Amino acid sequence: MIDLKQYGYIEAEAPPDGLIPGRVTELRREQYTVITGNGEVTAVLKGSFYHGAEERGDFPCVGDHVLLQYNETGVSRIAGLLPRRSKFSRADFSGHAVGYVKTILEQVVAANFDYVFILSSLNRDFKINRIMRYLTQAWQSGGQPVVILTKADLAENENPGARADEIKKTAPGVPVHAVSAHTGFGLEALNEYLKPGKTVVFLGMSGVGKSSLLNALMDREVMEVKDIREDDSRGRHTTTHRQLFMLPSGAMVIDTPGMRELGLFGADEGISAGFADVEELFAKCRFNDCRHGTEPGCAVLAALADGSLPRERWERYLAQKQENKFADDKAGRLADKRARNKSLAMRSKQPKKNGGTKK
Repeated sequence: MIDLKQYGYIEAEAPPDGLIPGRVTELRREQYTVITGNGEVTAVLKGSFYHGAEERGDFPCVGDHVLLQYNETGVSRIAGLLPRRSKFSRADFSGHAVGYVKTILEQVVAANFDYVFILSSLNRDFKINRIMRYLTQAWQSGGQPVVILTKADLAENENPGARADEIKKTAPGVPVHAVSAHTGFGLEALNEYLKPGKTVVFLGMSGVGKSSLLNALMDREVMEVKDIREDDSRGRHTTTHRQLFMLPSGAMVIDTPGMRELGLFGADEGISAGFADVEELFAKCRFNDCRHGTEPGCAVLAALADGSLPRERWERYLAQKQENKFADDKAGRLADKRARNKSLAMRSKQPKKNGGTKK
């Protein structure tokens, strides 16, 4: 028997008769691998999951705790999704057809983690703005963000300490660690997060070294590593699906495919958490409806003028607020349009009353 507490499962109440708990450790297309007290099983979704789950964003993903109809000799069925304590989501702009409307959906990437490791390599593809977007979604997720600067041994023209200071200045309070999976530099500093029962999700673009870091932490090769392109320092996709690994320390890592684009989705809380110092200034403005443009007594303008609020930080805040509002507004408009189309479709199916007389 396997103790699911080692996999972060906390039993709140006894499962319904006929169902057993488990944690999703791998997802390939529509087939799940789930660890249970009886061992590892292959599972698919029960048919009832397909009724509105995509719109609600509650399809099970790696890291989820689920309830299973256990099949000892064949494929089990996932019958229920247990409450999530954290989840990392992004906007899915792929245009899923819902009725007659293409809408923005929430894509849950990973669930039930304690820390979000945001990986960025110390090469020519290092970008603060991208890290800030990941940080916003990490704050929104409910996990603790930690920035990991990888490939410190290859940073010939970069100063890892200077890069770390740049991030700390841009994102106060967020831990930053420079590491090298190849030499082992800096890996010991990660032990404070990799405690038994804790779960970490790896996020970052292709080529930042997620697979190399995972191999180093596992102390064996569990993921194939591919070289980055020399012309732009960007990587080729190595991870093609999401998977949860149990480290020798007893901690777990959820590895995710590299994400080139990260659309903000319902990220108001994440933006507020990541830019708390900016929003604290709003309460100090003379006018409650201050637009922080030309109004007298504006605390934001004063902070920009004396340098206590760096202009680039203010601009990043405005850019994220604008992007998030655009996504939320568009999702709302499309949802309204879909509701109207659904209502019209229902009316068209209703039998028409015959007001004429019989002949």
